[in-house]
Amino acid sequence: MSTITGNDVQAMVGHWLKTPVGGYLGSSYGSNAKEMLQAPQASGVADNFLRKLRADVPVLSALPGDAVNLYARATPPDRTDLFIDISGRAIQVGD
Repeated sequence: MSTITGNDVQAMVGHWLKTPVGGYLGSSYGSNAKEMLQAPQASGVADNFLRKLRADVPVLSALPGDAVNLYARATPPDRTDLFIDISGRAIQVGD
C-alpha cells in the first residue's frame, strides 16, 4: 500500500489548476480561476473556488478545514499573484 505524500497532493492540485472546467467529458472537474478576476473580495468567489477544489480533489477532505487556504500577494507595479496554501505548501494559481 502506498502513502500519499505532500508532493502527490501538490501534483494533484497542480493538475486541477491546469484543467479547465469541463475538460473531461461529462465532468465538472477543473479550475476556473479567472472567475475570481474583477470580483469583490467579499463576494464569496474565493470560498467557492476552494469548496470546488475540495470536491474535485477528495484527498483534501482528509486534511483539517484550515489546511487549505487561498491568499494573494501584491507584486509591483500592478499585479496580484494568487496562491493556494496546502499545509504549508504554496502553489501559484495561474502559473
